[in-house]
Amino acid sequence: MPDAFHDSAARYPPPKCHPGTRKIYIDQIMDWALGKSEHKEPVLWIRGPFGVGKSAVAQSVAEALKPMNQLAATLFFALSNTDRDNPQRVFTSIIYQITTLCESFAHVIDARIRKDLSITTKSISTQFEELLVAPLKQIDTMKNGLEGRVVIIDGLDECRGTAVQCEIIRIITTSAQNRTTPFRWLITSRPEDAILRTMQSSALSSIHFAIELSVSRDIDHEILMFLIDEFTKVRESHGLPGPWPSDEALSLLVERGAGLWIYISAIVRFINDENSFGPEDQLRIVLGLTADMSNEVQPINPLAEMDCFYILTMKRIPPIFQTVARRMILLHSLDYLDLNGIALCLGLSLEQLRRCCTSIQSVAELRSLGLDSSELHFYHTSFIDFLYDPTRSRGFSVYGEFLIQYRRELLEWLHTVCSRTLNPSQFTFPASPVLPKFVDRGERYRCVLGTFWELCLVPNHPIDPQTATSISNLPFRKMLGLIPKTVLKWYIECDKLKHLDKNVGFCSLLNVLGAQRSDGVPT
Repeated sequence: MPDAFHDSAARYPPPKCHPGTRKIYIDQIMDWALGKSEHKEPVLWIRGPFGVGKSAVAQSVAEALKPMNQLAATLFFALSNTDRDNPQRVFTSIIYQITTLCESFAHVIDARIRKDLSITTKSISTQFEELLVAPLKQIDTMKNGLEGRVVIIDGLDECRGTAVQCEIIRIITTSAQNRTTPFRWLITSRPEDAILRTMQSSALSSIHFAIELSVSRDIDHEILMFLIDEFTKVRESHGLPGPWPSDEALSLLVERGAGLWIYISAIVRFINDENSFGPEDQLRIVLGLTADMSNEVQPINPLAEMDCFYILTMKRIPPIFQTVARRMILLHSLDYLDLNGIALCLGLSLEQLRRCCTSIQSVAELRSLGLDSSELHFYHTSFIDFLYDPTRSRGFSVYGEFLIQYRRELLEWLHTVCSRTLNPSQFTFPASPVLPKFVDRGERYRCVLGTFWELCLVPNHPIDPQTATSISNLPFRKMLGLIPKTVLKWYIECDKLKHLDKNVGFCSLLNVLGAQRSDGVPT
């Protein structure tokens, strides 16, 4: 997973601690990494809730250790990026980085892979033993400068699969306990229940020690330092007269930040948004929001101040993009469609969708994948979490009534297309929306149909009775007859369709699919 390395272009610019901030934590970690600490445990676990700066601390430590030749490998997980959440590539990615440091180790690895090309596809425990533990036994780790180097694994909770997260911990700690690898292991994560239970088990208590990064007002002075430095850059780049912003404004922002780094970082990005009337106007909006909403959000909610900002972000989306933006975010969360597929489902051109993306660029960005391809990347999963929870996002949630209405709209569209289309080669669509000229109607039909099924399978959001009744009235045989044979075969064999019988209203569809399995798919 090269995109997950600490110095990868995909992560640029990476989150890291502002100069002079988080010094206590960084010094403590560096002492451990260099063997100067009273803590001699080979595993260090940094835990804390979202937005407190765990990744920034890990990045700063990695950059400090690199020139000292004390860094072995780094891996920064990201659940929102399929190239950075794959557990099957965790240890192979670490091993690859070690081969770049040690030629002797690289020769051993090369020979092992040549002998068994399938070794990288085996279980992660087998990979660890055969591609790390065994090869290390064949070289002098001290002579080759590997002894005591640090492996950093950041955001373990964002690795795909709870069970495998715990397995990774057990593999690493077992190796550390048995001294089968010469490394120190630095792991950061949210204190998720499964990880917490694994780390706090009696078997691991003597192998690791923990540092907790919490949301604390003790760092207000660091946040103020960060704001002053960042606003100085903004003021100079925009030619604003000083002093700006006022001391009162800075104090209010620090107060509203309440020790949550990600909130402050998000505000700075919002104020520095180029697609606005300028930083002064953006700052006025932020200050107005924090003043107006201070009594609207429950103070006991630890995410209250973050929610204020996210609500502002949603309110600032132009009316023309409001519904489209929320649907785009909902479809993106399904991990079913790429950006082109989302545009196709929404009946938009890619350029139109890109314009919509700019309306949420305070919390997300379009990242180029090369060859005119892009992906939507959210700066932090907390924004998605916010939109999932109707109690936090109020009328901006992508679930609840919004999801129900979108399902019904797609269902009505499918019903209209099925009733009007007589020939699969000539789809008859409703007059609205007007599709871009280049859109293939057959592809859009299949895209909408697949998306509708995906939306019906959103966990913890069952189909409502009205939608279920409408589904049962669909002309399923004709609906499936409009799909090419090869595509329908994929639908029939898709594992996700096994769960459809749990939803009232899909009985008719399953009966038709059952008939197709027996009689053969239509041509």
